Amino acid sequence: MGGKVTCTLGEVKQRADFIVYWGGNPAECHPRHFTKYTIMQKSRFLPRGRKDRTMVLVDIRETKSAKAADTFLQVKPGKDFELITILRAMIKDQRVTDAQIEDTGMTREVLDKLVDQMKNCKFGCMFFGMGLSMTRGKHMNSAALLTLAAELNAFTKFVAMPMRGHGNVTGADVIMRWQTGYPFGITFNRGYPRYNPGEFSTVDVLVRGDCDAAFIIGADPGATMPQPAIDHLKRIPTICLDPHITHTSKLARVHITTAPQGIAAPGTAYRMDELPLPLKPALKSPYPTDEEVVRRINEELQKKPFWMPEGAPLTMTAHG
Repeated sequence: MGGKVTCTLGEVKQRADFIVYWGGNPAECHPRHFTKYTIMQKSRFLPRGRKDRTMVLVDIRETKSAKAADTFLQVKPGKDFELITILRAMIKDQRVTDAQIEDTGMTREVLDKLVDQMKNCKFGCMFFGMGLSMTRGKHMNSAALLTLAAELNAFTKFVAMPMRGHGNVTGADVIMRWQTGYPFGITFNRGYPRYNPGEFSTVDVLVRGDCDAAFIIGADPGATMPQPAIDHLKRIPTICLDPHITHTSKLARVHITTAPQGIAAPGTAYRMDELPLPLKPALKSPYPTDEEVVRRINEELQKKPFWMPEGAPLTMTAHG
C-alpha cells in the first residue's frame, strides 16, 4: 500500500469530529491551528464547535497542547511504531498481548477506548508532527500512521496530514512528487530518480559525508541539522541562495542574496494540506529571484563539459 488518504483543512474544519495530534505540539508550534481549522471551529456539520469535537494528543511528554485535549496518551519514547502497529491490529480484531501494549506505555482499556472512538466517529483526522517523523523509525513511523488512517476507512471516513514546519516544505514535496513520483530522499546519480529514505535523504548523505558539494536554496540546514551534517557542510564547497544571512550562509563558500519569495518575487506556496497559494510581489528588490539565479547557473553549466564520477551523489535541499 502506498500514498495517503487526506483532504483539505477546509474539510477538517467543516466535518472532523475526531482529531488526533501525534508527535506534535500545535499550541506552541502552530498556534492558530486549533482556532482556525480544528477543535474550536463551528461549522455547518458541527454547529456547537468544541462540544461536537473530540481531540486526542499522543506524545512522549505532556506539552501545552495537552491542556486542550480530551485525552492525553503518553507513549514511551521510541515506541510510536509499535503503538501504531498495535492499533492497526486492534481495529482488525487481531490478537495483541497485554505485554505488547504495556511495552508502549499504554493499557488495554485506554487503547480499547481509542479504537472504539476511531471506528465510530463520523470523520476522523490524524495530524502528525516531527515527534513522529524525526525520531526512531522516521519515515517508517509516518508510513505506519498513513496506513492506519487508510485502514480505518473500512469503518468510517479517516484522513491523515503532516504538521509541516518551515515555510513551503510542502511545496518542495509536491514538486518533487510531480517531477519524479517521490516526495524526498531522491538521488539522480544514475541519470534517473531513485528513492530510498535513510540512504538518499539530505541529512543522511551529509552525516555520512557522501557528497563533495552542496547547493542550498532557501533553507537553513546549518541551524537545524545534526552537528555531523553541519561539520561536513563546512568541509565541502557549499553554495547558499537566501534573502538573509543564515547559519548556513556563514559556513558556505558562496552566498548569493536573492529576492524574498512572496514579498519581492512571485511564486507559489503550498499550504500544509497541499493547497497551492499564488504569491504576488508587493515590493521591488534589487536582487534576482532564486529562479533567475538557478537558470543562469544552468545556462553556464550547459556551456561547459560536465563530468561526475559514477555513483557520486549530489545533494540539494530546498524549502522555500
